[in-house]
This record gives sequence, structure tokens and C-alpha cells, in this order.
Amino acid sequence: MATVSLRLGDLVWGKLGRYPPWPGKIVNPPKDLKKPRGKKCFFVKFFGTEDHAWIKVEQLKPYHAHKEEMIKINKGKRFQQAVDAVEEFLRRAKGKDQTSSHSSADDKNRRNSSEERSRPNSGDEKRKLSLSEGKVKKNMGEGKKRVSSGSAERGSKSPLKRAQEQSPRKRGRPPKDEKDLTIPESSTVKGMMAGPMAAFKWQPTVSEPVKDADPHFHHFLLSQTEKPAVCYQAITKKLKICEEETGSTSIQAADSTAVNGSITPTDKKIGFLGLGLMGSGIVSNLLKMGHTVTVWNRTAEKCDLFIQEGARLGRTPAEVVSTCDITFACVSDPKAAKDLVLGPSGVLQGIRPGKCYVDMSTVDADTVTELAQVIVSRGGRFLEAPVSGNQQLSNDGMLVILAAGDRGLYEDCSSCFQAMGKTSFFLGEVGNAAKMMLIVNMVQGSFMATIAEGLTLAQVTGQSQQTLLDILNQGQLASIFLDQKCQNILQGNFKPDFYLKYIQKDLRLAIALGDAVNHPTPMAAAANEVYKRAKALDQSDNDMSAVYRAYIH
Repeated sequence: MATVSLRLGDLVWGKLGRYPPWPGKIVNPPKDLKKPRGKKCFFVKFFGTEDHAWIKVEQLKPYHAHKEEMIKINKGKRFQQAVDAVEEFLRRAKGKDQTSSHSSADDKNRRNSSEERSRPNSGDEKRKLSLSEGKVKKNMGEGKKRVSSGSAERGSKSPLKRAQEQSPRKRGRPPKDEKDLTIPESSTVKGMMAGPMAAFKWQPTVSEPVKDADPHFHHFLLSQTEKPAVCYQAITKKLKICEEETGSTSIQAADSTAVNGSITPTDKKIGFLGLGLMGSGIVSNLLKMGHTVTVWNRTAEKCDLFIQEGARLGRTPAEVVSTCDITFACVSDPKAAKDLVLGPSGVLQGIRPGKCYVDMSTVDADTVTELAQVIVSRGGRFLEAPVSGNQQLSNDGMLVILAAGDRGLYEDCSSCFQAMGKTSFFLGEVGNAAKMMLIVNMVQGSFMATIAEGLTLAQVTGQSQQTLLDILNQGQLASIFLDQKCQNILQGNFKPDFYLKYIQKDLRLAIALGDAVNHPTPMAAAANEVYKRAKALDQSDNDMSAVYRAYIH
């Protein structure tokens, strides 16, 4: 096998642990991100995703030489989208090169023509030319400075960014995800494989230390401390682990959906308790990705659809836990979470040493800590994993999972989290995920109340609500959430995507969290009062956007 030489700017196939090979480009790492010690590796930014990682040389293959091979063995939708992104990148880069070539030729012709016209024919002309040459040289010197500056500027941009500058997109700040890319040198493969491509085997990877992660990385670190962190990138599990000097630990998973076109489901038996708005979408995605799932719901009829999709039926929570290796639960509030575990035929009765319980409900830290204690006291393993999202994101497998507790269990849930979410975070000890989730929903609930307040104020002052939405959608607040919730209000459609009663519950719990540490939450408190009024107007089972009705009654 001949040696294959890779360098900055090359397109490659990168292998991350047990995940399928993925197309990417070798780029410069963020300024403060150090290269791992040990074997030679490159920093790769993957196409069709926000993922990026240090990849060892033995886990990289040249893109063009192995394209057909990789396309044959990977058939996932996201994988195909990533390949399409590579081809689009190549097409734009080629167009840019052709444009540059034509421009250079035209410039050369213009210079030659100018020189022909400016040749002196007499002494007077020579004197005139001498004077004009002084001006020309001065201008050319300034021009060279400008050209040099422009070249240097171009030299700091990626082919992707240069290609995009040729498009009719308006001038302005470059897209956020391009800022880490610098100009790659042209791709050069000095040697090619000898013999069949299939004979090349990916080598296993091991974790290696990385220090001083760039805080402007696309996947932001979760630590709130001002002390520097020591980071370890675990390639085999696609996790980023950061241990603070304070002793607290956080793990941030890379974007899991970027490579879950061909998820390898765990061989562990999965149980799921609670088939509400969120739970239904989660179970559906677990089944689609090949997991073995046993379901239970307080209203048994909700299980029928999933039984038809291949799920098994559990008669009680205790039975599900006793027959499964890992049991997830997603219920409405702290009382429901406690009843599910501590009630008759509850989870606790099925817990034996080694059994795993993952509570995905949004509850307060005290509740989840109590549940963790009783589960662990029976020899079980516990993880809290509330989710950020709504019914649509749950159905699409695009939830954000916030986990805390047993780190080994978190890793055991890897394929499940990939199936149900786009990103998962490990936040350390039990209770941290509950706190973070309440803060996230506090911000969301307060924002929703502000949207409703703005729309009603526009209406009573004679302004067009649709025009207000159009203006917001063109500004810095533009988001899918803003557009969808405003559309709900304008259309009078409050079909629940996130129940109003649950966002009010989360606001109440977030305010209590602030009270417990003597931290003021006046904005959340004001929003909470508006939601309480909406509940009094019988809006509890409508979408959170129905808070609008509290302002018009």
C-alpha cells in the first residue's frame, strides 16, 4: 500500500469510532484548540453538520479515491445530504477558479495593450513619459498594497466562503459556521492505494487529551466558571469531556444526528413509560432506528399504535422495568414522576441491581434527587435526561437532551439519544439537568409572553400584526419558534405543540429555583402571572401561544 499524503484543504473521509465514515475537509483548528499529543492527526470539519474533531491519519481516506466505495456502504438520508454538500462545494470552487483564471488573462491583456500605447517616440515624449511614470508607479504601489491586502484577505478564507462570495448574496458578516475555516491549500494526494480499496481497514481510535477548548467553538462548552478547562476529546464515543478545576464535570456530545443515518441500535432491551406529546415521538424514533422497545402508558389505548409498529406491551411500570435493561420515562410534572416510581406496581418494584432508569420529565432538582436516591438504594442506576423541544421536534428526532447522573448509563444510552435527538449534553451530578431545563423553559416561556404582548399592542395601536411579524422575521430575533408561534396567533390555531399548562408549571418551578438561591426572577414572575390568567380562561390544554388570549380578554 503506497503512502497517502494529506494536507490542509484536502477533502477526506473521516472515521469516528463506530460511526460510519463521513465526508469532511481538513481545516485549521480554532486558534486556542491544541493538537492532541501522540500520533499524527488533522482537524476535520464535516460536511452537512456542525461537527468537527481531531482525526488520526489512519482514520482518514482521500475523498475522491474512496467516494464510490463509501456511497455503496452508506445509504442514510443525512449521509447523502453530506455528499451533496461536498459536490456543491466542489462545483462552486471550480467556478471560482475559472472566474479567477479569466480575470488574470484579461488583466494581462490590458497591461500589454497599455504598454504598447505608452512607448516613447521622441525626447519630449520621454520627458512626458518620465513624469507620467512617476504617477503610474505611485498608483501602482498603492494598487499593489491594495492587491496584497486583498490577497491576504482572500488567503484567510475558505474555498467555501470564496465560492459563496460569487453568489448574489448581499455583502455582510459571513455566516457563523464559516468563521473557523481558513484557506485550504489545493488538495494533493501523493500516493494512491495499491490493490482493492476494500482491503483498507479503519484502525480503532482511542481518546487523547486536548487542552484549552475555544469558547467560540460551534458546540459551546457548558461551564459557567471563569477558570480555564482541561478538555478531553473522546473520539470513540463522539463526546467532548471537560473537567473544571472546581471538580465539576460536564460532557458535551457532538451533533449526533449528523451521522445517525445508519445508527447501530443498542442490543439492550429498552422500556418506555409515558406516551404523551413528547414520549410518542421519542418511541416512534426508537422503533424506526431498530431498538427493541416495551411501552406502557396510563391510558392503555395510546400503546396500540406502537404495538402495530413493533413495540411490546408492558402491563405495569414494574413489569417494564423488570423485563428491560434501560427504562425511560417521560411524564408531566413532579407528582406524576413520583407516582410512577413510588406508586403501586411502580418503577421501584421492578428495580434490581443493574437495572437502569432514565427520567426524561421536566421536574425540579429536589424531585429528581429523591428519585435517584431510591433507585440507587435498590442497586439500580439512574440518569435524568429532560428534553428541550416540542411535539414536532420530537417527531423529527431533533430534541436536545440534557442529562445528569450516572455517566456510564449516559454512554449506554448513546444510540437511543441519537435516535430521539440532535444533540445531548451531560451536565454532571443529578439535579443539574433539572435546573438547566427549567432555566431554558423559563427563557422560552417569558419570550412567548413577550411575543403575545407585542402582537396585542400592535393591534390596539392600529398596527398590522402581520407586518410586525414580517419585520421581526427580518431582524435579529428571527427564528422558527418566533414564526410558528406568531402564525398560531394570527391564524387562531392553538393546537398544542407544547401545552400551556406545562410551560406555566416550568415557570413556577424556575421561580422557586431562583427563590431557593435568593436570585430575583421578575421577568419570569410577570410572565407566570399572564400564563395563570390564560389558564383561568380555560387555555391549559392549548398550545403555549394561547397565552395571547390572556391579553385580549
